[in-house]
Amino acid sequence: MTRAIILAAGRGSRLGPLGDDRPKCLVELEGRPLIERQIAALRRGGAEEIAVVRGYRAEMIDLPGLSYFANERWAQTNMVMSLAAAAPWLRAGPVIVSYADIFYRSDLVRRLAAAQGQLVITYDREWRRLWTRRFADPLADAETFRIDAAGSLLEIGNKTTRIEEIEGQYMGLLKFTPPAWNAIEILLTNLAPADRDRLDMTGLLRRLLAEKQLPIATCATDGQWGEIDNAQDVELYRNMVREGGLLLEEPS
Repeated sequence: MTRAIILAAGRGSRLGPLGDDRPKCLVELEGRPLIERQIAALRRGGAEEIAVVRGYRAEMIDLPGLSYFANERWAQTNMVMSLAAAAPWLRAGPVIVSYADIFYRSDLVRRLAAAQGQLVITYDREWRRLWTRRFADPLADAETFRIDAAGSLLEIGNKTTRIEEIEGQYMGLLKFTPPAWNAIEILLTNLAPADRDRLDMTGLLRRLLAEKQLPIATCATDGQWGEIDNAQDVELYRNMVREGGLLLEEPS
């Protein structure tokens, strides 16, 4: 059985008025909250159970048919500690994990669920098409992403001025298996509490690469996704949908 977890504990402070009164996953894209589009993609992609890790304005995320975990320290911690709040699921079986500020298609979820590897991350090979529209200088926001011939991750999340060091854009959609989570729990136990609280997901991936104990596999896509950091992103995706260049997963 495949489960899925949406990490929705944080506050979208960069969204301005769009995120002042609600969690980031409730920002609407073409008339539907992001979380509804995520749930539709996850369910059609094979996730039989879905949970949400809540934090900021938790009472606003109350959808039927879901399970819930809580990161009570959401304001003092980063995404990895939100993930740790769902440890019972991560120890029990394969789990697809989604950031709360992204959208994607169910076919990618299906391929991710079927992908081989203890820890698998998705990435966009055609990232420059989107980043060129999101940023005046795509390299100003992009980070390194390199894989080997077998598709295993070699490097992620470092700043670069060389386009050759960016073979794709990490998306924030991953799959963990119990052996992978066991390795991560050991890593977290060995960190100082302050370092553990500050750890974001790319930082976790970099630490796993440095320790060389857990290979990180990858699953590629070519567009048809997006992340929302600000109000300009919402407008951009709206335009892309209306231009016919972006196909959204529609909730039932």
